[in-house]
Amino acid sequence: MTQPVKYHFGGFPPSNLDWQQLLPLVGPASAAVARYDGMLSALPNAAVLLSPLMTQEAVLSSRIEGTQATMGEVLAFEAGKEQMDVSEEKKGDIEEILNYRKAMWRAEELLKEFPLCQRVVKETHAVLLDGVRGHNKSPGEYRRIPNWIGPPGCKMEDARYVPIGADALPEAMGRWEKYIHEKVPDRLVQLGILHAEFEALHPFLDGNGRLGRMLIPLFMAKHGLIRAPMFYISAFFERNRDEYYERLLAVSRDGDWTGWIVFFLKSVIAQAIENQQKAQAIGALYDRTLRQIADLTRSQYSVHAAEFLFRQPIFKTSDFYHVPTLTPASGRRILDVLQSANFFTELSPASGRRPAVLAFKTLLNLAEGQEVF
Repeated sequence: MTQPVKYHFGGFPPSNLDWQQLLPLVGPASAAVARYDGMLSALPNAAVLLSPLMTQEAVLSSRIEGTQATMGEVLAFEAGKEQMDVSEEKKGDIEEILNYRKAMWRAEELLKEFPLCQRVVKETHAVLLDGVRGHNKSPGEYRRIPNWIGPPGCKMEDARYVPIGADALPEAMGRWEKYIHEKVPDRLVQLGILHAEFEALHPFLDGNGRLGRMLIPLFMAKHGLIRAPMFYISAFFERNRDEYYERLLAVSRDGDWTGWIVFFLKSVIAQAIENQQKAQAIGALYDRTLRQIADLTRSQYSVHAAEFLFRQPIFKTSDFYHVPTLTPASGRRILDVLQSANFFTELSPASGRRPAVLAFKTLLNLAEGQEVF
């Protein structure tokens, strides 16, 4: 029987990286991130325009852990959950994804006051698990018992990987936190090392994978690689899930930090390019949408209407009527005009007092990367 791989005591941070393998990727990765960051600076109100990409990141990061909900299902549930007929399993998936976004927002607020540190990690984790599956697994607290990774219900001796023991965890997390702030030859290589070490330590009873991926854009923003934590990396990891897990495992099994960092830098390059392309396309769509709304409605509220659609691309009609920056009468008139111009897909028709649920299909298809609506 194959013995489980165990945590790499004494192996962090690595002292034997093969820089000859890494250097051909370090420059392109840094350049790709810088180009993407330049694109962010050109977007008006990037946090609003790219909010669908944040939701998609939450969906994909959670999917790596086994959830099955789509971005459309998440946004539709959020807009009109009282109108959706979903199974308890699906509802659980959706609520975990919504918590991912809440946790990210909480982390952003914390980082305005604190460095990236264990306090931020714990408070973010508490939000991630609040009120969802895993809420009984000590949210915001490091585990005090062993855990292991393997088939559901397996014993430790049958596990694929056994993280560090709970007794050694506080000291190990202290080393991890210290390394965040050390001077290093390259920040992206440092980030790759930090991500692998966090996953190897597996400090919480649940939510480690999602939180570890969440820390990637938070680190990038805190160290000035991007102007805001809006870097979406989980699409690459989800597409290459088997290699992602194997490369992480090989760090502890074989001491192959270099192989992991090569994979990580490739993921950064690929997602920086994809993020930039999507951000450019969303920016162009926003400009086009704003012009269309202004031309169709001749309304002074065109900007407010356009921003609402990008912030909340699936919505109840009543939500649109009550946008704080619109008057109810203007909201009704603008929405009637846009519906007549075929802006939306109707996900749920109006019935009695129940409003219709609409989807801004062009934006959603762009964020998904395929025709979904």
